Amino acid sequence: MTSQNKPKLLWLQSITCNGNTHSFLNHPDLFYILSYFELVHHPVLDTSYSMEDVISGIVPCDVLILEGSFQEEGFLKSGVEVSSIIEKYARKAKHIISAGTCATFGGIFKQKNPDNISGFCFDGEEKTERFSEYASKLISLPGCPIHPKWLSYVLLMISGNKDIPIDNLHRPVELYGYTVHTGCTRNEYFEWKIDTKNFGLKEGCLFYEQGCQGPYTRGSCNKILWNDTSSKTRVGTPCFGCTEPNYPQESLFSTKTNMGIPAKMPLGVSKRAYLTVTGVTKSFTIKRFSERLMEYDK
Repeated sequence: MTSQNKPKLLWLQSITCNGNTHSFLNHPDLFYILSYFELVHHPVLDTSYSMEDVISGIVPCDVLILEGSFQEEGFLKSGVEVSSIIEKYARKAKHIISAGTCATFGGIFKQKNPDNISGFCFDGEEKTERFSEYASKLISLPGCPIHPKWLSYVLLMISGNKDIPIDNLHRPVELYGYTVHTGCTRNEYFEWKIDTKNFGLKEGCLFYEQGCQGPYTRGSCNKILWNDTSSKTRVGTPCFGCTEPNYPQESLFSTKTNMGIPAKMPLGVSKRAYLTVTGVTKSFTIKRFSERLMEYDK
């Protein structure tokens, strides 16, 4: 495929920490993925078009990747509202990818100014005024940052003209159709309500006492591992729920409970079912679990 026939890929940033850019630059097959596209502009990589060209509106665009929270007014580049630059290319593009939680839902920057900062098409879970115009083009990839292979999955599906099934927040079902709890190596501890007392340990669940958001969070972190090796929960750190519209939450390292029962049930679990299962587990003592945890407590 010649460069003339390749889809034109434009990566634009708004209010961002560059986390999604740096994540994608660590993709083991970065240049293979990009070989299916003509990268017309990227904030870090050398490209044929400058930021001045982008601002002027002359850059071609088939696939638009957005990184960073969206601010309607007051965030400028070269004296031009970034929001107007983004919308100019959003109208041109055939596909729009919101890369990261900031671009998708508003993310951490929204905490500073919740009335003026949002995601491009979503403000938390609520749709913005732009949603109706761009929904048919939109693929949401929340994460703080996104896993590089989440983005490569979407890009390769686009390059192959394949449909990408999405949920109500326009997240690919293949990537967000289950929870971070799925595939967690600590699931058996969760089921038996055996929690670890400290971070960084290999044994015990991180939900009850460490605030793990895995049972509430949609994402494939424990199925598509970081660096093909690990994840937060595998190294003994609780999931922060970074792919969800309400991220970041207060009290990241604690799970609110009422008389020992989580105030919020894991996704898809009723309170009655939860109480039934936990009532059964309390009547058992699993020797191999208690022995392992005792080793770590020494």
